[in-house]
Amino acid sequence: MNKIIVTGSAGLIGSEAARHFARQGYSIVGIDNDMRRYFFGSEGSTEWNRRRLQEELGEAYSHNSADIRDETAITELFQRHAGTIAGIIHTAAQPSHDWAAQEPKTDFSVNANGTLNLLEAARLHAPEAPFIFTSTNKVYGDTPNRLPLHEQETRWEIDPNHRYAQGIREDMPIDQTLHSLFGASKVAADVLVQEYGRYFGMPTACFRGGCLTGPGHSGAPLHGFLAYLLKCAATGTPYQVLGYKGKQVRDNIHSADLVRAFDQFFKSPRAGEVYNMGGGRASNCSMLEAIELCESVSGNKLNWSYAEHNRTGDHIWWISDNQKFMRHYPQWKTEYDVPRILQEIHDANVQRWKTEHGTG
Repeated sequence: MNKIIVTGSAGLIGSEAARHFARQGYSIVGIDNDMRRYFFGSEGSTEWNRRRLQEELGEAYSHNSADIRDETAITELFQRHAGTIAGIIHTAAQPSHDWAAQEPKTDFSVNANGTLNLLEAARLHAPEAPFIFTSTNKVYGDTPNRLPLHEQETRWEIDPNHRYAQGIREDMPIDQTLHSLFGASKVAADVLVQEYGRYFGMPTACFRGGCLTGPGHSGAPLHGFLAYLLKCAATGTPYQVLGYKGKQVRDNIHSADLVRAFDQFFKSPRAGEVYNMGGGRASNCSMLEAIELCESVSGNKLNWSYAEHNRTGDHIWWISDNQKFMRHYPQWKTEYDVPRILQEIHDANVQRWKTEHGTG
């Protein structure tokens, strides 16, 4: 078994996973139909990253423009590769709160029905292959906003005596909360992945990410805030901060750190696991802090404004506690912090951004 199926293979995490496992000698079967262009317009398109991936990996990568909502296409693809599938890494999604409210049926069909199609195809044709799902911290809804938070000069911060002071754990409840429609569709997918693991005994895991980022991100106004914020600073594009005085906090995990966690699970899988996965205390920032860092990295002042309203269901403070995963896989740790992430995003993309915007 020498093939890894990667959905969303031209996206941030999918492309990182494709490169990582190709370096280990696996053949990558990529699935990506650039739905991100449909969601977010041309600047959200992953076409540039797909071309780069194909150039870099050559014959080690085969691309399929299938839609994960198409049960027939997904089933046929798994049938075609049955007996050779070593793992499935599912990163394809509709990833935005705000966009989900525009087309709830599309959001749900991509996130929930698409995941079910993949799980069932895996059960029938590759039941022993680890199934790794990129979930989200939005499965917890706005429950984190009930934590005892204190306003500081540049950020909100949790009471240092609270049990989540080092980060939010997997024991936070997901019920009786405002999820956003995106959060609800990801809950459905998340629970399905768990259930296929527990009910059918398949090796499955949900990685509930905070802010996932890195140089392969096609940042857009509705998704990918760190990459998009830096892009705005580099190109002079106006940016609007929404709510919470700009002091909302996010941890940020580099795509390479996350994929190395995938690799640990892939090598020693478990059934129906759930892991909160983010930059944790080592890699986090508020929006105001991120603006200052982006200005420093780009050498430009960001043209930004503030709107009092926040996004529906948005978190005031989120830092992940990675300790459960680290207990299960003690060899793993994060290598990137926010300044290093931003510098890498800038160096890899600044010329492309300026060319696209006619500023370089």
